[in-house]
Amino acid sequence: MSHKRMPRRKAAMAVGGVAALGAAAFLLPHASASQDAGQDGRAPGGTGTARTLRATDAPDLDARLRELLGDAFAGSYYDSGRQQLVVNVVNGDDNVIVRAKKAGAVVRQVANSAAELRAAARTLRAEAAIPGTSWAVDPRTDKILVTADSTVTGARWDRLRSAVRGLGPGMATLKRSAGTFKTFASGGDAIFSRAQGGGVRCSLGFNVTAADGRPAFLTAGHCGVAAEKWSDTETGEPIATVDRATFPGEGDFSLVTYDDPGTRAPSEVDAGDGRTVPISRAAEATVGQAVFRMGSTTGLHDGRVTGLDATVNFRSETDPGGVDTVTGLIRTDVCAEPGDSGGPLFTQDGGALGLTSGGSGDCTGGGETFFQPVTTALRATGASLGGGAGGGEDDQAGAGDQPGADSDAASGDEAGPGAGGDPVGGDGDSSAHSAGSRSGAADDGPSALTGTR
Repeated sequence: MSHKRMPRRKAAMAVGGVAALGAAAFLLPHASASQDAGQDGRAPGGTGTARTLRATDAPDLDARLRELLGDAFAGSYYDSGRQQLVVNVVNGDDNVIVRAKKAGAVVRQVANSAAELRAAARTLRAEAAIPGTSWAVDPRTDKILVTADSTVTGARWDRLRSAVRGLGPGMATLKRSAGTFKTFASGGDAIFSRAQGGGVRCSLGFNVTAADGRPAFLTAGHCGVAAEKWSDTETGEPIATVDRATFPGEGDFSLVTYDDPGTRAPSEVDAGDGRTVPISRAAEATVGQAVFRMGSTTGLHDGRVTGLDATVNFRSETDPGGVDTVTGLIRTDVCAEPGDSGGPLFTQDGGALGLTSGGSGDCTGGGETFFQPVTTALRATGASLGGGAGGGEDDQAGAGDQPGADSDAASGDEAGPGAGGDPVGGDGDSSAHSAGSRSGAADDGPSALTGTR
């Protein structure tokens, strides 16, 4: 497999099979055409037109607007159809609006400030950290989108609904997910560990170079917590050792170093069918951005970023009735399944965005999946993107996280138990994450390039 360690013979074979994602608009024939096509006109609710820009340029404009607008800045999102950045402004006078327009954004005046929305999210963390729930600020509706999975019923649903209502009118929307929030350890290339009590299967995310120069890779934190030694085959000897793992808390990422310091670990993702995607940089995600995810269980799938700085409350495997809360995640409408944990989230032009953490649903009925931002993991571990010992070029993590939200949020009334919510499939009886997922739960198979495998 091409984005983990590679013997010299296989490396030579792979050179001819590399498909730069300039040509990878065809990675998935059903991928949204709007990722490349722009059109003129106003963004919904906008007060003017703005210049078109690529999704990869949106985080830079967002950062500029934050500094330029100060307290008047209330979030932003990328309109992929029009290729414009829409910025929310609260209490903005004419001067503020003019500055935002001159910077190149579409301006929309909203009621809730960024500070008010952050305060509301903190209140939810204090009053409603219930297993099976998540929330993120939604810049499209200027509200917090709160989601409960199918296990949140009875007194817990009542508690969550009361907490949401307590935030005040126009501050949050509550909806139901038909699936179950869980981490996906069981995901490109598979990695395996014979941990105590059984095997664990996850996915390699991105090859990196550790701070001390050793070749290494990033994967999910709940995988690194579950087992220390990892192999590239289910029955093979370990080839890598966990250096650092964060889960739960402020992230879900592990740095795993190759035991052989001479390992060649190229900076690329295996996209299936002999194609590889060169990874050139770490990038920040933007709400509305088109993305791809690769995993050994379900192959290649695409979708869009629907939220940033998301909080997810997974059920604790080690504390029955407890909760493992993870913050700072990317929310998407891309599907995933057990075995995909740790796998890469990336852009078609080779930007590394995230590591698969968990979510609800599956790749038959659909779902929502959360990802650990790569830039945060690189900053925390001191690693740099790029393969060690002959791998690809290094690229330090980008600066700054962008709070954001779910672009598919339904505005308006809350959805009661069993009603509305996400069009996702079930696994409703599954609450296990890494420590409870075992190898063999999902076998390796051919990558899905035209749909679900």
